[in-house]
Amino acid sequence: MSEPLLEVRNLSKTFTTEQGDLPVLSGVNLSLQPSERVAIVGQSGVGKSTLLYILGALDRPTGGEVRFEGEDLFAKSREALSQFRNHSLGFVFQFHHLLPEFDALENVMMPGRIRGMARSELSDRAREILGEVGLAARLHHKVGKLSGGERQRVAVARALVLSPSLLLADEPTGNLDAETGERIEALLLSMNASRGTAMVVVTHNERLADELGRCVTLRAGTL
Repeated sequence: MSEPLLEVRNLSKTFTTEQGDLPVLSGVNLSLQPSERVAIVGQSGVGKSTLLYILGALDRPTGGEVRFEGEDLFAKSREALSQFRNHSLGFVFQFHHLLPEFDALENVMMPGRIRGMARSELSDRAREILGEVGLAARLHHKVGKLSGGERQRVAVARALVLSPSLLLADEPTGNLDAETGERIEALLLSMNASRGTAMVVVTHNERLADELGRCVTLRAGTL
C-alpha cells in the first residue's frame, strides 16, 4: 500500500467557553489513501464539521497531528498553509459561500486568480469544469439567479477547478431536494473517477455515505 495522502494521529480539539472547557474531539485517528473516498457520519453536534475544518487547516487542533503527504500541516507557516489550501485542497461548504457579486464563471475562476494563473488558461479550465457539472449555459448568471442545486454545483466546480489531491465536503447535499441531491452525489462520484481526487465527505445522507464506499462514525469525540 502506498503512503497515505492524509493521516490523522491522536487528534483532539477543546473549545474554551464561559462555562469551562468543552472537549469536542479526542483521540481521532484516520488514514486516507490517494483517490480514496470516505464518508464521516454521526449525530448533529458531535464535531464532524470541526474535524473537517481542521483537516482543511481552517482551524487548529488542541493536540495531535494532521499529516498531508507525510508532512505535519500545523508545523507549517501561515503562508505555507495558505499555499496548501490553494494547491492541494478543494473545500465544498454546506452553504457554498459563493461570491454574490460575481457570476458562476468568475466564482469558479477565483482559486486560480488567487494562485496568479493566466486568465485565459483559467477561463478555459473553469468553462470546461462548469460544462462537466452541467452548467455550460449558466456561465454568466449571477449567484442570485441560480437555483440551490446550481449553486452547489458551482461550489463543487470551484473546489475542483485546480484538480486538488483532496476534496473536503461538508453536507454537500444537506440543503437540497432529493433529486438535486442525487445529482450532486453522481457528480462527486464522477469527479473522483475521472480526476482521482480523494474525498472526505461529512454527511447525514445515508445513500451518499453508502455510495462513497467507506463510512466512519464520529461518536463521543472519536472515530
